[in-house]
Amino acid sequence: MTINDKIFDSFPVLKSSRLTLREIHTEDAAKIYEMRASGRVNQFIARDNMKDLHDAVQLVERTRMAYHNRQAIGWAGMLRDSHQIIGTCGFNQIDYPNLRAEIGGELAVDFWGKNIALEAVSTIVRFGLDSMNLHTIEAKVSPDNRGAIFLLQKMGFKQEAHFVDRIYHQGKFADMAVYTLIKGNENYTF
Repeated sequence: MTINDKIFDSFPVLKSSRLTLREIHTEDAAKIYEMRASGRVNQFIARDNMKDLHDAVQLVERTRMAYHNRQAIGWAGMLRDSHQIIGTCGFNQIDYPNLRAEIGGELAVDFWGKNIALEAVSTIVRFGLDSMNLHTIEAKVSPDNRGAIFLLQKMGFKQEAHFVDRIYHQGKFADMAVYTLIKGNENYTF
């Protein structure tokens, strides 16, 4: 068994009932900066808030290069009737030998609580399991991020680990939980 890396031949645009997930473009940097400069979007992620637009442009370039190098895939998420992105999501790392990938994402605060994250994550999970031939998808989350954990559990992810003091950021240690979904255990009945 191998990961279907033909997905890197042409960027896969994914659609759900309310969303279009497409390649991230340089023009998206301003919205990414807006999200990542907000302490709210980063409150459960051990990363500093973005300081300026240049940081977002560099992130877009790194994301596009990771796709080009077949190391990761990042989507810009937008409502289907809009051209403005409302978040990003993707497979931040692809572990080819183990048919495994790490999922991650962020959503603009205005769209929290509307099941948009659930719709985006379920769309890319289906793509990962069905089109990429992944066996396992993992998510690393703060144990304090109840919303993300609820979403993952609803989809069939199970907690695999809880690391105490795993991350050191801004002068303090924080725990990290790892949730995994193994092909065949996914739940799309929501």
